[in-house]
Amino acid sequence: MSAPVLTIRPQPGCAQTVAAGSLVGLAIEPCPLFEIRPLAWDPPPPERIDALLFGSANAVRHGGPALDGFRGKPAYAVGEATAAVAQAAGFTVAAAGRGNLQTLLDTLPSPLTLLRLPGAEHMPLACPPGIAVETRIAYESVPLPLPAVTAALLSNGALVLLHSAAAARHFAGECDRLGVPRAGVSLAALGPRIAAAAGEGWRAVRSAAEPREAALLALAHQMCHDLAGG
Repeated sequence: MSAPVLTIRPQPGCAQTVAAGSLVGLAIEPCPLFEIRPLAWDPPPPERIDALLFGSANAVRHGGPALDGFRGKPAYAVGEATAAVAQAAGFTVAAAGRGNLQTLLDTLPSPLTLLRLPGAEHMPLACPPGIAVETRIAYESVPLPLPAVTAALLSNGALVLLHSAAAARHFAGECDRLGVPRAGVSLAALGPRIAAAAGEGWRAVRSAAEPREAALLALAHQMCHDLAGG
């Protein structure tokens, strides 16, 4: 019997990963170790903003009433999943990226002033010439304790999917706090920076070929096969 595969994303992303895994024949157990909570933010004057920059669907879900004043603005989304959430919320998506937010930003036309609504922990961006980004923190990801029943499951060996560096650090800390042996747990990360944030001592740590859910699930499939073969 193969080791269980877990996702620790906050909801609703956790359920989405479970569903996406099911579609490709990968059984994934949900174990959200974070909760997304909205934060109040002061919007800039709408006339100063040309477009919105969504680095996560959480910006759309938790932007709150302050976001309503920008619904007539085009939006640029980090990926197709975020673009779909933005469109469902009534925004017109001008473009969706296929990598990270910096890669998308580097392709945008100038001059352009963008409103970005990231979480409290986010990656800084380097603005190309002619592009300005106004940033307002719209939400935070609050870490939750690892349940004892999940710690027991992990102690018998498991593969854990990591979608962010914050998740990697928190998961590693919770394993150490509860005495879960790292040597029995394997990690599949969305990218090398995320894998590095988990630290060392795990049974196996690999990064997806590109920062997309489909690539992460393909990696998990391969790791399950390799780990089952010893």
